[in-house]
Amino acid sequence: MSDDPIDRAGLAPRFWERKRLTQMSKPEWEALCDGCGKCCMNKLEDEDTGEVALTCVACRLFDDETCRCSQYPIRHQFVPDCIVLSPSNMAENLYWMPETCAYKLLWQGRPLPDWHPLLTGTAESVHKAGVSMWHRTVSEYEVADEDWEDHIIDEPV
Repeated sequence: MSDDPIDRAGLAPRFWERKRLTQMSKPEWEALCDGCGKCCMNKLEDEDTGEVALTCVACRLFDDETCRCSQYPIRHQFVPDCIVLSPSNMAENLYWMPETCAYKLLWQGRPLPDWHPLLTGTAESVHKAGVSMWHRTVSEYEVADEDWEDHIIDEPV
């Protein structure tokens, strides 16, 4: 793990405190992602209660070394149902999003956590804080769908 600085080129300092999610540019929106990888984990939803359980079963495109999508710009070619999060679909997606997710926190009017890369200046801070899925996953190719329940985990927070 290296302490690579995050690229803040063209981003105003603390822009997330002055802009609503709906007012952000694409680079600002993308910079909010902390790189935890939790959104790339497969989840199980209870049909009766609507409760969502996080698993450590990673999407086939998840790179456990970088904790990022290995094909982010073209991910829909491989995973057509991958959700493109936007201000217009936040309300319907909040229920499955990680509790530490910057998009969710800001949508709820809450601040970014102290370990967020936009505050620390390094992309590694999310891993050092222990809230990411870095080196905690198993590929969906290695686990049968019917066995995902065996891989339910508590969200690292």
